[in-house]
Amino acid sequence: MTEESDKRVVLITGASFGLGKAIALRFAQGGFRILAVARGQEGLDALSGELQDVTDVATFAADASDPQAPRRAAAIAIERFGRIDCLVNNVGSGKWAPVADTSDDMLDEVVALGLKAPFRFAREALPFMQSGSSIINIGSTWGIIGGVGGGIYPVVKTALVGLTRALATDYGPAGIRCNLIAPGVIKTDMTREIWDTVGFQRLNQEMTPFNRDGTPEDIAETAFFLATPSGSFINGQAIAVDGGWTTSKYLSMEALTR
Repeated sequence: MTEESDKRVVLITGASFGLGKAIALRFAQGGFRILAVARGQEGLDALSGELQDVTDVATFAADASDPQAPRRAAAIAIERFGRIDCLVNNVGSGKWAPVADTSDDMLDEVVALGLKAPFRFAREALPFMQSGSSIINIGSTWGIIGGVGGGIYPVVKTALVGLTRALATDYGPAGIRCNLIAPGVIKTDMTREIWDTVGFQRLNQEMTPFNRDGTPEDIAETAFFLATPSGSFINGQAIAVDGGWTTSKYLSMEALTR
């Protein structure tokens, strides 16, 4: 029987809703203890309540862009659990606009949440990681092929691929892996309002060569796989989970014959 202190620990940012919550649920079901980090305590309390009979959960309400938050999160993980086996950098900003329409405030927010925060969380978690640990960055297909009108958003997502490769190169020799998941468009609170609009459907569903939409669970299952021995020789990769959107110039028959 596994001792409680031997159970693996995952630190997840942006853990209280959307992709982060799905990832937390999957890791909990897979036997990980959870340190959930998010901006709002209410969402963290709801997640903790949902998982109270599944695994041990600690929460930390903080703005991930605060330079002190990553160090404090790592300290809480060690105080509570004594170890960090996986870091999932899920937090980010969903704001984008063409370059000419991007304000300094938007620029600063997207960089702070989408690049500086993952960098700092990795920096603070790494000293506590042992061989077999992993870092998983949640990026975007826009960091692989770009996107119309994205401005700073695809710039930061592309930089996150660079951070993934840097971490894989520097810490792979110590047995610590780093990979990136690039989700396609997933139906979450961030996309729900525009999901059924004509432009959104044409850009995504009509250009995806698969017969269903992606789900938060698709991303969570990929993250869990990468964090376990099943994915233990995968390092430095940017894996698109998008139904083939990035790798084809597909158009649905409806689009071709419209």
